[in-house]
Amino acid sequence: MKVQRLDLGPIVGATTAREVRIWGRGAHVPTPAGPRRCLGVARIREAGAEFGPPVPFKLNSNFDLTGVVVFGGLKQDTAYDYQVGYLFPEAESPDPASTPLDWSEASSSSFRSGSSDPQAPRSFILGSCRYLLRFLGSWFDGRGDKTFGSVLKQVKDGTPTHALLMVGDQIYADDLRFVSPDSRTQEYFSRYRDAFGQPYIRELMGRVPSYMTLDDHEIEDNWPASATRQDWIVKYPAAIHAYQIYQLSHSPLFRLKDEGRYIDGVPDKLWYTFADGCADFFVMDARTERLLSADGSGDEMVSRRQLDALKAWLADGSGRVKFVVSSVPFFPDTASPDADKWSRFGSQRDEIIDHIVRQDVRKAVFLSGDIHCSLSAALRGAGTTRGKILSVISSGFFWPYPHSGGRSLQLAGSFRSGPHRFEVVESGPVHATDNFTRVSAYPDRIEVQVYGRKGELLGERKVHMFDEPAHAAAGASVTTEELPVAV
Repeated sequence: MKVQRLDLGPIVGATTAREVRIWGRGAHVPTPAGPRRCLGVARIREAGAEFGPPVPFKLNSNFDLTGVVVFGGLKQDTAYDYQVGYLFPEAESPDPASTPLDWSEASSSSFRSGSSDPQAPRSFILGSCRYLLRFLGSWFDGRGDKTFGSVLKQVKDGTPTHALLMVGDQIYADDLRFVSPDSRTQEYFSRYRDAFGQPYIRELMGRVPSYMTLDDHEIEDNWPASATRQDWIVKYPAAIHAYQIYQLSHSPLFRLKDEGRYIDGVPDKLWYTFADGCADFFVMDARTERLLSADGSGDEMVSRRQLDALKAWLADGSGRVKFVVSSVPFFPDTASPDADKWSRFGSQRDEIIDHIVRQDVRKAVFLSGDIHCSLSAALRGAGTTRGKILSVISSGFFWPYPHSGGRSLQLAGSFRSGPHRFEVVESGPVHATDNFTRVSAYPDRIEVQVYGRKGELLGERKVHMFDEPAHAAAGASVTTEELPVAV
């Protein structure tokens, strides 16, 4: 029996030192009774070894014929090859292990397992806002995919890349909002198939563990500021169903069943955590839990449950770098109030900052996108306030219209949060063009490099130390020859 190439995917999802989740989509073949049943099948091997036995997994028509298979028992920081595809089984419950399979046309790729060493440096790609410019139905502008081609070239050239963090606006479901914005499940499915089906992003996600969170354009611009009752009944459930299938199902959020080989259940939240090497990540849901009041007095960015979980995670004493992933910037603020960013939700932001200061969390880094420019900055304690908080913003992967330029951002001066006073330091430069950011994490620092859509380095590598050194080099920009690439 021939194993068919996936219709979409594969996506290497959550990857640890011991396990990997691999996502794929089968083919939609209509029959009078509905889509023809297809079954996913995958196998894996340590690079250079023999493949293990094939593992079947369900491709559910309710989930747009997608599914996730989980392989455990991995060795840490080790290269693996895998093959994955689908079958059209004749039997109700075929056993691929006892059925001769032809893998010649299956999807195949490789990945590297994670590390449990808390001192191991990690390097990952950060970005958001990939607009897919469409012409005449299914003809797309390929410039957006070129960004992912530039990332892929770095991977193929041997630059260690342990993760791809896509922090919002992976689709623009509302790009035709004044004509015909998406509101039905199949419309959202189609958006994801188009966005994730372009060649470079498809190959990249098949090689590098990919972690995602949503922002507003997965639903509609500035959600839920203009949401109607009908939007909550029709649009929101459809958008979130598609989001869970295409962005969350391969994340660590879903629990495992059947001895850890498959995902199971319906999540009751959209935020999750993971760890790799010297880095811990808390991937926030900064969009769907918002509460907005008419006068702003009761505004909340996140639920109390998520806020308490974030605070506990920040103060868990792991000793690793604490990366907080928020689709919208935590700071810097804009010169004028922005109702869509953390600055509107000052009470909760103050609570997070106060917790970081009081718990003496020395390695807190906020990662975000959204504002169509890229930069990094720091809040350094002033007066009696100790410590430093870092922010890295990366956006957009592709935006075919004028970028913001960051001219309204407050990149210097004082920053007050409750009883705490900071100075905004180590800011910029602001890169207002299509780009992606490579963040390299070490136990004592992070290094930030911003690249243009065609892969050119924009500016110099920037270094942010977690503790203030005796000399004045903290946050200095240095040439790429002065520091080695992340390993």
